[in-house]
Amino acid sequence: MRPAGTTRTFTLPLGQHPALRRRFLVLDEPLLGNVRFGLVLEVLDKLAEETALEYALRVDPAARVVTAAVDSILVRNPVDVTRDLEFAARLNHVGRTSMEVGIRVTQPGNPALHIASCYFTMVARLGTGDGARSLPLPPLEYGDELERRRARRASERREEYRRHVASLQEPPGREEFELLARLHREQEEPGFRGLLAGRLVTENWERMYPEQENVPQKIFGGYVMRRAYELSTICAELVAPDRPVLAAVNRVNFLHPVRLGDTLRFTSRVVHTSGSLLSVEASIERRSRDRTVRALSNSCFFTFVNMDRELRPRDTPVVYPTTYAEDARLLDARRHHLELMQHIGRGWIAGREPVHETDGG
Repeated sequence: MRPAGTTRTFTLPLGQHPALRRRFLVLDEPLLGNVRFGLVLEVLDKLAEETALEYALRVDPAARVVTAAVDSILVRNPVDVTRDLEFAARLNHVGRTSMEVGIRVTQPGNPALHIASCYFTMVARLGTGDGARSLPLPPLEYGDELERRRARRASERREEYRRHVASLQEPPGREEFELLARLHREQEEPGFRGLLAGRLVTENWERMYPEQENVPQKIFGGYVMRRAYELSTICAELVAPDRPVLAAVNRVNFLHPVRLGDTLRFTSRVVHTSGSLLSVEASIERRSRDRTVRALSNSCFFTFVNMDRELRPRDTPVVYPTTYAEDARLLDARRHHLELMQHIGRGWIAGREPVHETDGG
């Protein structure tokens, strides 16, 4: 099958249904970009699951799929909550048991806007519990240059992430060392009143109920991701002088399934700022109801941009690390920033013209 044959679309009729539009509002007042992006994350995760599952069911009617990771979501324009949101998903690449689902989010109109480019890694599985196993999948057939280019980019994204993970084990470069030295030196100056990273942390506890069930005894990953994002937005407000607006979901890893009855501990922390951008790292720890299992279920990394009411970027204050762990988080975030800046050289986040739907990406 060609990637084009896996295409799946969905429309969120915000412009047609006032009650639905109200559910997606951040505030009940005129506000540019007035949309709860956490709810959009739920829609994206469900669409990625349905797209991958349709392909896996061709191999085995008992197949199911799980989200392994959100590789990246790059927000290219703010959402106009008075207009419909259109989602177009398709498989870009199929490995032995995994699939990359690319989702393009747009808003029709004049001009048509490209809202976001999203990439999910899904894994095909058979069975449940201890007897579950991965399901081998047939490869895609690429019929034109666009499909081949998307497949190459999927492979490049995997390699970029492997290189990023490997870089975490490397010592700081000269420029990074000088940055850390300056940040620690400034803390020793008389009258220092900077923002300390250790104080920029928010936490929340939540129990998982049957209402959030997606597959048997497992919690919907989109819901968990939304809750992590919402807490991270609150955390970003500890630093952003104006309003933190999502620029990118750099990565979300689904490391351990969340089960019914689990208690989740959400922790978000601001780890780095650079100009108008700020990074928030989130972790989710699950504890089983009988308290015999304790494990990290998700790790998340979000980049926000501080903006005024007219969505103009505004600088954020410097965040100062004080411990080795905070130094490491800052360097990780800084590397994420450098990677992200390669993709946002134009568009609203950089204070330039909107990216229209015909611009590609």
